[in-house]
Amino acid sequence: MNHVIGVDLGGTKTAAGVVAPSGEVLMLKTIPTLNRAGGEAILDATAALIAGLAERAADAGMSVSGVGIGSAGVIDASSGAVVSATDAIHGWAGTSLIAGLCSRLSLAAPAVRAVRAVNDVHAHALGEAWLGAAAGSSSSLMVAFGTGVGGSFVLDGAPVLGHRFVGGHVGHFASPYATSDGTPLPCVCDGSGHVEAISSGPAVYESFLRFGGFALDAADTRGVFALAAAEAHDDGAAAASANSRAAALSAIAVGASAAGQAVGGLINILDPETVVISGGLADAGDLWWKPMEFALRQELLAPLVSVPVVRATLGNTAAIVGAAKLVL
Repeated sequence: MNHVIGVDLGGTKTAAGVVAPSGEVLMLKTIPTLNRAGGEAILDATAALIAGLAERAADAGMSVSGVGIGSAGVIDASSGAVVSATDAIHGWAGTSLIAGLCSRLSLAAPAVRAVRAVNDVHAHALGEAWLGAAAGSSSSLMVAFGTGVGGSFVLDGAPVLGHRFVGGHVGHFASPYATSDGTPLPCVCDGSGHVEAISSGPAVYESFLRFGGFALDAADTRGVFALAAAEAHDDGAAAASANSRAAALSAIAVGASAAGQAVGGLINILDPETVVISGGLADAGDLWWKPMEFALRQELLAPLVSVPVVRATLGNTAAIVGAAKLVL
């Protein structure tokens, strides 16, 4: 029985696993992404990771016939080149992802015959559509809210990539929430006033500061959620001031409402059977989820009011499973 290695290549870490035809992840390994070393160094490390897993699989009597990769950046799925990427991975844009891995694996893992690649969020959505929260759906929209905002529309088992492979950049359209004192908030894409500029994790932290919160030691969105949650459990001794708790609650509510409004608009456009919400903010609990879903459902057209909106279920293996599915 042939197995496939799925790879989730992100800005800070690269995870890979041996995936059975059923989708079960049998072996898993994670390495740091050499995000300051350039594309060739990342290809060297990723090829070594894949070859090591292929060798472990062979020792266990399993053959590995292909590799699927979900990678950060805009990925040309036909040529396997990285069309563009942010500075999270230095020198990643222009890297020949598939060709570079194939040349390295031809010697290190000669049984690997097929290598395919897409953007990591598409891989994540494909995993959820195959075996996760949207399993059995003919179409699903997945939107992830974390360090950034990304999404994917999976139709009949395949992610819609777009003519130039840019499909899924759902964080980069206008949001009426993304302003401060009438000025559109800057976005990481060099635009302004976009969904990501108000609803990503870092954006929630920046909103917290604008609303009067004090600078947290770690500049971490998790600290904002901790402050907001402390209101219900505060004994008055060690909690932050009431003003900072109010700032935290306001920042979360605004970010969540912007997220929900954006997803609601996408649902109106795409009419998916199932909607999956993923990412660190989706896992943060009801403080974020409830205002997000309320804003989402306020946005929906009448025939769409009962669309299922669910949390992702596969966790850290979603992109590995989805990347493997590209080959399986």
